Amino acid sequence: MATLEAVPVLARQASRMTDRVREILSWYESDNPGTKANIARLLSHGYLAGTGKLVILPVDQGFEHGPARSFAVNPAGYNPNYHYELAIEAGCNAYAAPLGFIEAAAGRHAGEIPLILKLNNHDVLNDEKDPLSAVTGSVRDALRLGCVAIGFTIYPGSASARQMYEELRELAEEAKSYGLAVVVWSYPRGSSLSKAGETALDVVAYAAHIAAQLGAHVLKVKLPSEHIEQEEARKAYEKARVPASSLSERVRHVVQSSFDGRRIVIFSGGATKPKDEDIFEEARAIREGGGFGSIIGRNSFQRPREHAISFLQTIMKIYAGESR
Repeated sequence: MATLEAVPVLARQASRMTDRVREILSWYESDNPGTKANIARLLSHGYLAGTGKLVILPVDQGFEHGPARSFAVNPAGYNPNYHYELAIEAGCNAYAAPLGFIEAAAGRHAGEIPLILKLNNHDVLNDEKDPLSAVTGSVRDALRLGCVAIGFTIYPGSASARQMYEELRELAEEAKSYGLAVVVWSYPRGSSLSKAGETALDVVAYAAHIAAQLGAHVLKVKLPSEHIEQEEARKAYEKARVPASSLSERVRHVVQSSFDGRRIVIFSGGATKPKDEDIFEEARAIREGGGFGSIIGRNSFQRPREHAISFLQTIMKIYAGESR
């Protein structure tokens, strides 16, 4: 029989409930044991198991931006199995994708990594100013495929935002009734916002708060800039002297806007950045600002495989406090 010392540290960590994970689960007071167990699975898998931090690999870009824009730079990415293997080998907490990519290799990797099924998607063949994603999967699909959570995108600021909010409310209610967790991509976008406004501090914080109010357990937003889009919000920020000069301060404000840090807030990796250090610096700011981690797609799978694994593990070490 193997001794405890012979079991890898990560395996031991993943096999027990840490105090930090237990604390996070306590924030979700209305959720049933099934949902809490699935949140715990997200937080207890991979390199960061038990730390309360997350690094998730999302691959919905083929649907959202087109296959060539997403995978031509690294053709291995056309194969859905490649992304499962990348997430598993790197030690990610979870892998998120639309129905087709999840279905394509879920059987061979059953039980190897927590899955998040993205239930709505938007394409750019009709790139409208007020986006509305189509519902492309179901809660039953998520259950059939062994997922721990559903994923859903909302676009606060879009003329169609109300429809997306109502769709999310219904899907979240159904998912929670079956013990699934809910992950929300909250991306401000629409004709009422300027381009700079999509990542403005006040708008990103508002988008995070909306996602939390709609019942998200985990919410994903973009990193906020110093720009303030709404004039009334500007007055409030100036009157309260909200610290916002550094990225870590802005991250802290977004986390605070998400029920005073009592919801799991993770940040998008954004468009591809050729320099690894630029993303590492963002991860340090997220860590210092009290963020819960990153969800990094293009900046992962568009790098060659070995580079991507090393890149993701460096980010994990930053969140784990093992790297500056």
